[in-house]
Amino acid sequence: MINRTTPTRDGSTPLPQSPAGIRAERRRIIESIRALRRLLNKRGAFEVADRRRLNREASHRKRAETTHTETLHRIDEQQARQERSHTHDLSSLDGKREQQEAQALAVLRREFIERRLRNTPLTVRELNGLGTGLIRDLAAQGISTAADFTHVSWDRAPNGKGGNVLYIHRTDGHRVHINGIGQHRSRPLMEWRRAALARAEARAPRTLPPDERHRISEIIKAERVRLREESTKTARAAETARSEAGQLHAETLERLATTERDAARLAAERRAEFDAMAEQLLALQSELSAHMDRYGDAGLRIRRAQRRALRPIPAVPTLLPAIPSPRSPVGLADNTAPVGLMISSRLVALATTTELLRLWVPRRRRHTPGPMPSGIGWQTTGVFLALAAAGMFADEKSGMFGAACALSVLAVLLLLAGTGLRIRPPEPVQSS
Repeated sequence: MINRTTPTRDGSTPLPQSPAGIRAERRRIIESIRALRRLLNKRGAFEVADRRRLNREASHRKRAETTHTETLHRIDEQQARQERSHTHDLSSLDGKREQQEAQALAVLRREFIERRLRNTPLTVRELNGLGTGLIRDLAAQGISTAADFTHVSWDRAPNGKGGNVLYIHRTDGHRVHINGIGQHRSRPLMEWRRAALARAEARAPRTLPPDERHRISEIIKAERVRLREESTKTARAAETARSEAGQLHAETLERLATTERDAARLAAERRAEFDAMAEQLLALQSELSAHMDRYGDAGLRIRRAQRRALRPIPAVPTLLPAIPSPRSPVGLADNTAPVGLMISSRLVALATTTELLRLWVPRRRRHTPGPMPSGIGWQTTGVFLALAAAGMFADEKSGMFGAACALSVLAVLLLLAGTGLRIRPPEPVQSS
């Protein structure tokens, strides 16, 4: 029986209400609950998007840390490589000084020997067997001192006739032939030059003068100072690069932190809106429950809408506690599978059911009974097991990866077995 009075807001005497007014008030409450529930249904997608945002932020932070670490490692490697080069150059300076001293001494001795050889002229008194004419002929060919030629050799005559003749090799690389100087006269010529060369080598200096040693020492000292300055510059450059990398890393982290704070603030505001809507939905459900307790049943048309309006609020798919419903316990968490997978799985299930009905309905006729095709049961079981495994893989909260793998393998085996039975040709019926 419907009570036709309802209390007023100020607690005064309730006013009588007609059945139409009661139904209108109840429909208003139910429509408000529907609107809030439609808005609250978006919370699951919001929480999934917010978790993805947190994962992206963590990935960005990890990438920034990795980049900073790689930059520091690269700076350290470059500094270590340059320091090893400077250390090697510093350690080799002593050997370099000895090498430069040896080279300077060799140049000094060579210049001394060449100078002594140039001061040793060809004379008749020094060369037995060579007369004034041959000395004059040698001078005409540019050979007047011991420094003007190096050795002699035998080769064909310049005109290609007369066999081999003796050639005297000058210091500039050319060779000349003097008529009248053969094997016998070339021997005292070469002995005279070797004697002059031996005397010059014996008198050549064997140590560097003090001023030359001092000059080389100053060069080595300046090189040592330069290498140490370069090593200091390398250390300062590496420290500057580390400071710049640290500053860039700090700026990157600050930018990420600012973005994260803004995103977290917006997410908190959105979550607060959902919480407020959930509280409002609870209040409306409580109001609907009180209205139902006070006025009773309002008719068959509104009864189903009342049951749907009093359904529990879906649990929040986050670490936050779910808001309980006043009339029923809290339900399971929402499935986080993609919407496309959910729709496609339902379509596959519908298509499988339709195919089963298409095969089963004609065989239920009275005049055409017959068994179902071989393997149809295996295929059907495999399809539904595959759908269940796909849902377990896509659901982030299932936590049953191993079971999903085993179920998917079983589904594949059933599908293959059923398909093999379907495509196998039927066995011929043997007549008795």
